Amino acid sequence: MHPAQEAASPRPASGSGRDADDPQEWDVIVVGSGFGGSVAALRLVEKGYRVAVLEAGRRFGDSDFPRTSWDLRRYVFAPALGLQGIQRFSLLRDVIVLAGAGVGGGSLVYGNTLYRPHGRAFYDDPQWGHITDWAGELAPHYDTAATMLGVTINPARTPIDTVLETVAEEMGVGPTFAPSQVGVFFGVDGGLPGVTVPDPFFGGAGPPRAGCLQCGACMTGCRYNAKNTLDKNYLYLAEQGGAVVFERTLVRRLRQLPRSGGGWEVFVTATTADPLRRRRSGRTLRARHVVLAAGTWGTQQLLHQGVADRALPHLSPRLGELTRTNSEAICGATRRLRSHDERDFRQGVAITSSMYPDANTHVEACRYGRGAQSIALLSTVMIDGAAPHRRWLAWLRAVGAAPLQLVSNFLGPRSWSQRSIITLVMQTVDNSITIRARRRWFAHGVTLTSTAPRGAPSPRWLPVANDVSRRIAALIDGHPRSSVADIFDVPMTAHFLGGAVIGETPQTGVIDPYHRVHGYPSLHVVDGAAISANLGVNPSLTIAAQAERAFSLWPNLGQADPRPAPGQPYRRMPAVPALRPAVIRFGPQPSVPRVDLDQPAAPAADVQRPEQRGWASGITAWRPRLVPWLATSTSTRSTRRSG
Repeated sequence: MHPAQEAASPRPASGSGRDADDPQEWDVIVVGSGFGGSVAALRLVEKGYRVAVLEAGRRFGDSDFPRTSWDLRRYVFAPALGLQGIQRFSLLRDVIVLAGAGVGGGSLVYGNTLYRPHGRAFYDDPQWGHITDWAGELAPHYDTAATMLGVTINPARTPIDTVLETVAEEMGVGPTFAPSQVGVFFGVDGGLPGVTVPDPFFGGAGPPRAGCLQCGACMTGCRYNAKNTLDKNYLYLAEQGGAVVFERTLVRRLRQLPRSGGGWEVFVTATTADPLRRRRSGRTLRARHVVLAAGTWGTQQLLHQGVADRALPHLSPRLGELTRTNSEAICGATRRLRSHDERDFRQGVAITSSMYPDANTHVEACRYGRGAQSIALLSTVMIDGAAPHRRWLAWLRAVGAAPLQLVSNFLGPRSWSQRSIITLVMQTVDNSITIRARRRWFAHGVTLTSTAPRGAPSPRWLPVANDVSRRIAALIDGHPRSSVADIFDVPMTAHFLGGAVIGETPQTGVIDPYHRVHGYPSLHVVDGAAISANLGVNPSLTIAAQAERAFSLWPNLGQADPRPAPGQPYRRMPAVPALRPAVIRFGPQPSVPRVDLDQPAAPAADVQRPEQRGWASGITAWRPRLVPWLATSTSTRSTRRSG
């Protein structure tokens, strides 16, 4: 075996003094428990490795999620302020980043949407498209990830879908409208929403689940055991197989051990606002291999920290380049307070449909559920692009022309989610920013900052996003909305990607096509940082598929590594079967009837007569089983206007 390959080969640390019962010593340490980290944990446990998963956030049971977004302690993740929620906000000069936190990572807060990239733009991007046929190579791993995550077509048609389909038809792209592909359990064969059933996905190896209530609260945390979060599939099975998850554990630094064959020290502290407790909690873990899956922000910060500490002097100079925002814009529309249109936009899962206004652009209409009213404070009067120092002037002019649009945010927050549609727009266009590190002034470590890229910069606004939002506003008797960050010419993204991209050499990328870090073959990156091009769709399924592919090529513990030695030409390889698969058989794909939520509500007197509710034909099994909150909320309102 090639010496460099021997250092990279995943094998037990025999001879290194590792005690099998020592909680500080592991075969593999996985940093992060999101879509990349959870896949890593399961697939490596199946191949016999002793795996520790380090997660900065806390573990959430279903009832631990916030009932409302005003419960900042459970909703926002800001440990310095004592907040241990699921939603991170990070600020750069060129973008505001939204990301997840907690055991399960982004799956706790994302909108359940699991798409494969549309067309060839992602697979053929110049950064990596020449290495292999990525569409063909990733295809079976997309299939595996989709099965594990329980991907299904959203079965419910909602008022938002009627609006978005109308917009698609207005723009001449009606055929591109389609229900979304989501990771949600809707019940088995028309079963009761909200009623718990034995594991429907993994032949009894997984946890019990309950059918979706269509409450729209996916992005504040599903309290009803219906969302297919990672702690209910990959991570659940990994823990059953022996992986150990350390919650509220923040990785501060990495250091490669000087001993023969390598290995790593990982310095961690507790995730806490108490500096004394944080200092006392510091400890060092050791492993033969480290897998970075801390999210694009967290992974880049650890790698940049290693460069600053001179602990990773051989990292590629491309670190931080080709950091992507998915060429994204987040805007929307809110119905006027005194409108006669009384449709309730909260009904359904977070994202129920999408459409393509052009070949490069994907639009999803999103919702928040009851209690998510604080999100209203992140929106403002819509403004188009302008020179950076003039955008706030454009906002002042817009407010002056329509002051009530601004005031309505503060007068009507209690009904905001009922009246609002969020427009999430993503593109496959090749643009990026560059992330660099800078020393903190009054604290240890580095922080991240953004600079201009070599090529086209990520957009600060998308005309097509504003166009779609204005069309939606016209259809719901409302006003189009921009993000408050747009006032300062800073876009928001929920899909922060790249910065540790795939390349054949250190001069072209940070990791090789097998996800090994150039110069450090026992260090691996499998999260959003390894996404090498803008996807134009939600990235969760692609992150999971890339991780599935990476770990399918690892040997079982103690076997020879079949991958080419680091630095050798790329070679397409067959997967290495796991010796201890966690799932022997999968459950049948649940059969879910279509449900039409965009119908006139029943009169109050008829609420107890579900056969009179006017639901779409063919769903008789669901009629007497409608969600209690839906019956209550609709019975007190006058008849809504049909889509």
